[in-house]
Amino acid sequence: MKPTLQLRLGQHLTMTPQLQQAIRLLQLSTLDLKQEIQDALDSNLMLETEEDVRQRETEAGTETRSEQTEGASDTALSESRNEQEVNIEAEAMPDELPVDTAWEDLYDIPVTPTAASSRGEDSIDYLSQQSGDETLQAHLEWQANLGHFSKQDLAIATAIIDAINEDGYFTAELEDIVEAINGTDQEPAEGAAIDVEEVEAVLHRIQSFDPPGVAARDLRECLSLQLRQLPEDTPERANALRLVEDHFDLLAAQDEAQIRRRLKIDQGELQRTNALIRSLNPRPGTSVASKPPSYIEPDVFVFRRNGQWRVELNPDTAPRLRVNSEYAGLIRRADNSTDNTTLKNHLQEARWFIKSLQSRNDTLLRVASKIVEFQLEYFEHGEEAMKPLVLRDIAEALEMHESTISRVTTQKYMHTPRGTLEFKYFFSSHVSTTSGGEASATAIRAVIKKLIAAEKPNKPLSDNKIATILGEQGIKVARRTVAKYRESMAIPPSNERKRLT
Repeated sequence: MKPTLQLRLGQHLTMTPQLQQAIRLLQLSTLDLKQEIQDALDSNLMLETEEDVRQRETEAGTETRSEQTEGASDTALSESRNEQEVNIEAEAMPDELPVDTAWEDLYDIPVTPTAASSRGEDSIDYLSQQSGDETLQAHLEWQANLGHFSKQDLAIATAIIDAINEDGYFTAELEDIVEAINGTDQEPAEGAAIDVEEVEAVLHRIQSFDPPGVAARDLRECLSLQLRQLPEDTPERANALRLVEDHFDLLAAQDEAQIRRRLKIDQGELQRTNALIRSLNPRPGTSVASKPPSYIEPDVFVFRRNGQWRVELNPDTAPRLRVNSEYAGLIRRADNSTDNTTLKNHLQEARWFIKSLQSRNDTLLRVASKIVEFQLEYFEHGEEAMKPLVLRDIAEALEMHESTISRVTTQKYMHTPRGTLEFKYFFSSHVSTTSGGEASATAIRAVIKKLIAAEKPNKPLSDNKIATILGEQGIKVARRTVAKYRESMAIPPSNERKRLT
């Protein structure tokens, strides 16, 4: 095939660097935005915060009044000249960059080393020296090292501890520990071979460690270990041990008549025994193992004032930025020196960054205000009054693209009288009602939760019964829909919710 040249005319959308920066700032969370602002302050000498300005003014206020009076005229003249030069440069510089370009393509901006990058290799990172959260395995190994184990028993204890999950349960088989210690590919050394009895003996010692109930192989053993570590004079301890160890199947089925017959106790004793068992921790490992805390800082505040709901931006999420007038005043017109070009580039980048940040705040406030306007009933009456809402509703009301609303509502939070909630929380699907209206999935879940909270402990509501009750209230939902909503709230089925009175 002979190569040829062809000309084609076409149109396609291309985002300018300014628009790309605005979109990137829009989708950042609060913590990421703070880091982005700090990086911009470290790399751009033209940017400063109002706090920096107030600090300079405070320092300047320490000068004597006479010195301020003598330099007043010179300062006014200098500021007037600097402001005039800055305005001239602002008119000469473009408002937007050409499409398909980046900052470094047009402006040669040297990278200013940040505090983190300017540290030497031998410097100490004090944050990394902070102790981390203690794990369950570390807690158990610490106790094993203090337990006067022999060298061989300590190796067995280490293998057992490694097989304990985050809930505190021993998940391996004793035979697996024997094979791991003895070795499966080679004969064990003389006198080093172990058997299942030795492993089980070490396991029983670990089961006496803190927290109570750790290293149990099932729930029955976990509850039994915790009961045995209670003082012997604990009320109903003996009955609870008999119930857990000998009649655990009756306890799981909450068969009150059979339990009373087997244990030969009355109604009051059974209630106290059941209360003691419910006070135990079925997941003992969670009392030690901890996860790093996740911090949430609200982007907006929602509050009621003078009978009206108001929405305001959180002033602490982003500092107020401005252009440093002193550095901007150093720019000279018709000066193409390296230093002057660098100042011009920093000035233009600072202006675009401030404009993008203001655009982000305006969009965030508009979307939050519209969400509050749509969900006023929720703020007045709670979850049961939540209305069905999708991203398209907000996009059409604000005349924005649906993708923009998606960016704004992702990882953004609002502080309300009902808690700190993510923007996405107010969006939910809908279910038709018998009156022809719609009910949101959040409102239905709230009604289901309320019905389950009010049910009789010995006669819990089934999913079919809950669906029937909702139907009587005008909400048409199937039994499987009720089961789906119930599982999303981590509520067990009716047979598992049954409790002794």
